[in-house]
Amino acid sequence: MASRKRKNVLTGHAEEVFLSAYTFQSKHRAIERKGGPSREHQSGAEIKAEAANIRATREKKGDATIAEGAGAYVGPWAKFKQAEYEVVGEDEELASDEEYEMVEEEEDDVVESGTVLRAPAGALARRKEVEALGDETTTFHGSEEYDYQGRTYMHVPQDLDIDLRKEVGSATNFIPKKQVHGWKDHSGAVNALRFFPSSGHLLLSAGADTTVKIRDVYHDKELLRTYSGHSKSVSDICFNNSGTQFLSASYDRMIKLWDTEKGVCINKFTTGKTPHVIRFNPDPEHSNEFLAGMSDKKIVQFDIRTPNEVVQEYDHHLAAINTIVFVDNNRRFMTTSDDKSLRAWDYNIPVPIKYIAEPDMYPMTRAALHPSGKYVAYQSSDNQIVVYGANDKFRQNRKKSYRGHNNAGLGIDLDCSPDGQFLASGDQAGYVCFWDWKTCKMYHKLKAGNQAVTCVQWHPQETSKVATAGLDGDIRYWD
Repeated sequence: MASRKRKNVLTGHAEEVFLSAYTFQSKHRAIERKGGPSREHQSGAEIKAEAANIRATREKKGDATIAEGAGAYVGPWAKFKQAEYEVVGEDEELASDEEYEMVEEEEDDVVESGTVLRAPAGALARRKEVEALGDETTTFHGSEEYDYQGRTYMHVPQDLDIDLRKEVGSATNFIPKKQVHGWKDHSGAVNALRFFPSSGHLLLSAGADTTVKIRDVYHDKELLRTYSGHSKSVSDICFNNSGTQFLSASYDRMIKLWDTEKGVCINKFTTGKTPHVIRFNPDPEHSNEFLAGMSDKKIVQFDIRTPNEVVQEYDHHLAAINTIVFVDNNRRFMTTSDDKSLRAWDYNIPVPIKYIAEPDMYPMTRAALHPSGKYVAYQSSDNQIVVYGANDKFRQNRKKSYRGHNNAGLGIDLDCSPDGQFLASGDQAGYVCFWDWKTCKMYHKLKAGNQAVTCVQWHPQETSKVATAGLDGDIRYWD
């Protein structure tokens, strides 16, 4: 032990001394054991008596001839007896019931052994505010709800220089060059964008500000309606085939079905886990059914007509689900997960027909079906886009790898142009990247902000229009 320095105290002087951890522990244990002096200051008789007292509390070692049951041999593993119940002294009598007055329980109070714990005033005010709003609300922001013929914004406009009713993919696509419009109506990051099915005259967006918003892509390009009803960030949205309804999934563990036109919440679905991805079945026969990829590694199938009932459960993945893509004329679907694997399923049959997990695979966070229906492009977390066949074999196309962007650590969206010629993807550094589908060469990189661009959608009818959004909350429209 090395002395450090002296200190004058009332009873003389004290010295600072260095103790090794072992010495300190042994002295500390000795005092803890009896609450008295360490063994150094005990006589031999005291030490022996103490050891005998400890041994006396030990159970018997048992008989070596008995293997199990009462009196079985336990040897050196015999336990020490412990008092089962704490003895309460006479002076520690339990308080009588009369001493605790009955406290009227208010709605927002918690009663705990006679005392009332009140919630903070701020929390109560917020709760009352939310209750006053009701569960689901909607606000119409447009200049007029009906046009001169009594039609709402659901009507596909026909006074444009483009036919929005033609077949999707019939026009030749080109790469956009500049921003032509922007919407700044979300107060947080934008998590998903969806154009109205086939016509693309409306744009739906899901935000981290707990709302879903829809806006006009033509005419005044105004914000039309806000759908409020989730208490946490909205993770994904999906239109049904006709666009009359859409689903929203949120981190509040709820999936809600909304009427696109009126803003009314029609149904709610939950399994108690967080939904990461939702997809309506595009097949007309099963148009009332949808799949939800959950945080607890399950893919659950619901029917919108029976909200409280899970129709089917696909439970083979080992981690949270990231993507669901319907393939093979909607008879099958492919899923990826954080478990770095890809699985293909027959619809309604909860056993995978294909399981792909290679040692060099990374988690695939987003997917886009090629318009031909033969391939699915996946955003792989090692900064590349990989392509898998969507037919019987589900093999990876090793020749197709799109690189030149950063996507690791974020669910960054990607989309194929309607004619299948180009592939667009977001980027962590705020770019939008465009590749040629056949040659895998990057044509163009547009700067679309300072934060990650996580949403990219090609317009289904226009030749070169693309909508992008990301963590900065701004939605940009390119041409």
